[in-house]
Amino acid sequence: MASGGSKSAAFMLLLLNLGLYFVVTVIASWAVNHGIERARESASVLSLPAKIFPIYFPVGNMATGFFVIFSLIAGVVGMATSLTGIMNVLEWDSPNLHSAAASSLISWSLTLLAMGLACKEINIGWTEANLRTLEVMTIIVSGTQLLCTGAIHVGVGETVAGERPHAGRV
Repeated sequence: MASGGSKSAAFMLLLLNLGLYFVVTVIASWAVNHGIERARESASVLSLPAKIFPIYFPVGNMATGFFVIFSLIAGVVGMATSLTGIMNVLEWDSPNLHSAAASSLISWSLTLLAMGLACKEINIGWTEANLRTLEVMTIIVSGTQLLCTGAIHVGVGETVAGERPHAGRV
């Protein structure tokens, strides 16, 4: 049977990701609220193409709107994945681990999308300190989510290998 190392690693990484995704969600929620409150006064002085841009944020650059929206989505989905993943990893049987592996992979793909937009926003240039914090946290959580996804997939492999009958030659 498995030694349990991947179970403890997955559990600790899920707890870490829960905290990181919470911080990402809080900062992205602040940015959305800030953008909603200040967009009308800031967008009124812009030229016509930027004035009708559907996702305009008064802070950051033109990639900020997409980045904030996708990081908010990734944060909420990541928190839900971490919470359900903790429950699934505590059970540590094949159906629960397969569920945790699938949701972890979905959460990682959304986080990678937000990380790509964070890299684009960094590449474009000037952002405020809160947005730089969100960029850094998104990049960090994409790495920890990769490690967590790997640990859960190792656990799936261990449980599936432990369930196979080893009887005779075929």
